[in-house]
Amino acid sequence: MANFLLDHINAFLRMNTVVIIPAFNEQESIAKVVGDIPKNLVLEIIVVDNNSNDRTSDVAKKAGATVLFENRKGYGAACLKGIEYLKNTLPDTVVFLDGDYSDYPEELKSLIEPIAERDYDFVLGSRVIGKREKGALPVQSMIGSFIAGSLIKLFWNFRYTDLGPFRAIKYSKLLELEMQDKWFGWTVEMQIKAAKKNFRIIEIPVSYRKRIGKSKVTGTVKGTVMASVIIMKTIFAELFKSK
Repeated sequence: MANFLLDHINAFLRMNTVVIIPAFNEQESIAKVVGDIPKNLVLEIIVVDNNSNDRTSDVAKKAGATVLFENRKGYGAACLKGIEYLKNTLPDTVVFLDGDYSDYPEELKSLIEPIAERDYDFVLGSRVIGKREKGALPVQSMIGSFIAGSLIKLFWNFRYTDLGPFRAIKYSKLLELEMQDKWFGWTVEMQIKAAKKNFRIIEIPVSYRKRIGKSKVTGTVKGTVMASVIIMKTIFAELFKSK
């Protein structure tokens, strides 16, 4: 009886969930990411190649993913490309995660269950409250998440502990957010807009490990500074919007 119920739940989740993975030069890791996603829980895995100059797209396709191409550079641009594609799919739930294998794709079920079973709108996987490999989450990322979370709490009365990429959201609610950021402000834009619209939000702990390859953001001083500026700009741009 227990196995029957488990199979029924898994089948329900699978029918309604798609995964979007923005990827830039992740040929060494993307097959591991795609391979570790529980196939019994997802309808489709979409890798958006963000103008890579390596074999990311070929490796992802061989691993079983649907591959899209976005030539405009930017994390948000790649995510927006994936969302545009979903107009032909119309899922109930969308999961986002990175292509560098720092997240644990097998934890996907933990992210989608609060939506499917408890009617949450947005589930954020927090690396800060989860189990982290030593050195996996740079100090500057933790400080940035703390500052951003504190400002969001101050302005919109919801406390986030992280700006982590591993997240799940109802497709209808994702469309309601009218996402626009094409760069590193993507994650915080989603979190702010979800708070402003009083979505049912929950954070859950997720595991985190050292990524394969060098980070395009925290791996360089330039990337860290640029991401920080964009995140702060996004926060204050949202603050002074009329709605």
